[in-house]
This record gives sequence, C-alpha cells and structure tokens, in this order.
Amino acid sequence: MAYYRCSGPRPVALPAPVRVAGTRWKIEETIQAGKGLAGLDEHKVRRHTPWPRWVTLAMLAHAFLAVIRADEHYEHPAPTGLIALTCNEIQRLFALPAVSPNGQRDHRLHWSLWRRRHQARARDCHYRRREATARRSTTADGV
Repeated sequence: MAYYRCSGPRPVALPAPVRVAGTRWKIEETIQAGKGLAGLDEHKVRRHTPWPRWVTLAMLAHAFLAVIRADEHYEHPAPTGLIALTCNEIQRLFALPAVSPNGQRDHRLHWSLWRRRHQARARDCHYRRREATARRSTTADGV
C-alpha cells in the first residue's frame, strides 16, 4: 500500500492529486532511461558545482535521443516486419565509430536490422499467444 499526504493553497477535487501522484511513474521511468542511455549515474560527485552541470548534460543527451526517435517515427514509420527505432537503438547507432572500417559499420547496421526484425517477430508471437489464451479462457468461462 502507498499513501500520499497532499497539501495545497486551496482545496481541490480528488482526481487532481491522483493524477499528480500518477505522474511520478513517468518521472521514474525517465530517470531510469537517463541512467541507462545518457550516463546519468556515471558521475562521481566531489563538489556541488559540477553535479548540476553533469545532470544537465545527461538530460540534454537523453532529450536529444528522444527527439530524434520521435522525429524518426513521424518522418519514417517503421517498415512492416521491423519495430520502430527506439532510444536504445539510436544510442547504439550513434556509438558507431565515425572512422571505422566499412565492414564493421555495415556489420553493425545489419545487426541493428536483424535485432529490430527479431523483436518485431517476438512481439507479434507474444500478441498472438496472448490473444489465443484470452479466447480460450472466455470460451471456457462461457461453457
């Protein structure tokens, strides 16, 4: 069980504080993504001054990945059989060395396509199985 104590300058209806409490999870997910994608948790703090700079830089890098992902989804929807580009995949592609042997770069690009195709197949299989399980349970309940 979770309890929240809320106070404000004036009384509000119950849905408003419930909505605000629900946004906490969006914030938690964003911080977790920032840790994994942008290295938010990689800084060793010795003084207060560099800490806000590092957090700002890490959040800017995360926002950059999110904007590129959103733009990519809008401009170039994923072809059939591939999942859309994710922030993680974009970060992996940006990590490709700018000057690398062409074979290595091509290999990484093919690996990215394979991974996205495999994830799309896994997602489709998962949805089909979940749908079949739901159909079986509704027919068993109706008997």
